[in-house]
Amino acid sequence: MSRSEKGPNLTVKLSGVELKNPIMPASGTFGSGKEFEEYLNLNRLGMVVTKGVADVPWKGNATPRVAETYGGMLNSVGLQNPGSDHFIREDIPFLESYDTKTMVNIAGRSIEEYVGVVTALQHQPVDFLELNISCPNIKEGGVAFGTDVDMAYQVTKKVKEAAKQPLIVKLSPNVTDIVAVAKACEAAGADGISLINTLLGMKMDIKTRSPLLANTFGGLSGPAIKPVALRMVYQVAREINIPIIGIGGISTWEDALEFILAGATAVQVGTANFRNPRAMMEIIEGLENYLKEENIDGIEELIGAGHK
Repeated sequence: MSRSEKGPNLTVKLSGVELKNPIMPASGTFGSGKEFEEYLNLNRLGMVVTKGVADVPWKGNATPRVAETYGGMLNSVGLQNPGSDHFIREDIPFLESYDTKTMVNIAGRSIEEYVGVVTALQHQPVDFLELNISCPNIKEGGVAFGTDVDMAYQVTKKVKEAAKQPLIVKLSPNVTDIVAVAKACEAAGADGISLINTLLGMKMDIKTRSPLLANTFGGLSGPAIKPVALRMVYQVAREINIPIIGIGGISTWEDALEFILAGATAVQVGTANFRNPRAMMEIIEGLENYLKEENIDGIEELIGAGHK
C-alpha cells in the first residue's frame, strides 16, 4: 500500500514504544479521561496521561486554588488524589477498556513515597511512568527534587530501580539551568524527559488586598508560558540523547509542530483542554492535514528539524 493510500503517518516511537500519534493530555488536566469521554474518542490519542497518583490519598490545598490570568491560569491544587489503591481499583479497568497507551504520573513527598507508588504499579497494565519532581504546589517533595541537580539524580535513580515500565521524568522550569537537571536525570537512568511543568506565579485580590490563592503562590500554565517552554525543549534537545515530551501552552496544531521541530518526540496538551475539550482532536487532525499538504511521509521526519 502506498503512503497516499495509508494516509498521513503520525506514529512515533517513545523510548521504544510505538504511539499512534504524538498527542496526549498533560497530567492534572484530564483526570484519567472519564470526564472527557463525551467530547472525544480516547482511542484517537497517542496516550492518556493520568492525574498525579500518590501512595495514600492527598487532600490537596485549601481553596481558592485556581485563578485566571492574562493568557493562562494559576493553580495550586496540590496534587489532590485518592491514592494508588483507589487508582488501581477504579481507573486502571477504565483505561484498559480503550486501545491507547497509558502513562501514570507519580507524586510523592519523599523518595520512599515515590518508590511506594511505583512498586504498587509494577505489575499493572501501565505503559509508562511519569515521575513528577516539578509540582510547585506542595510544601514537601515535588519541586524540591526538581530544582536540585543532585536530588533529581538520586530520586530518578531510586525510582528507576523499582520501575518495571519506561520512566519519564517531568521537570520544573523554576531553575537556573534546565539542561543540568535534564542531564542528571538521563545519567540516573531516565528513559525520557517531559518539560515543562508550571511556572511559579501569584495573583492579588484587590478587594481583600491579599493574595487570591489560599496557598499564596500557584503554577502558571497556558499560552503565556509557551515561549519559555519551547526555549527549554530546544535547549535540552541539543544536550541529551533520550526523547523529550514537550509541554507548555500548546493549544493548536501549529503550537504542537513548533515543539516537534524544537526536538520533542511527543507533546502534552494541558490548559487548552479546559477551554476546548476537543483541542487534542483538532491538533491531531491539523497535523494530519499538514503532512498531507506538505507531502511529508511521517511526523518523525520533523522531530528536531528546527535545529540548525
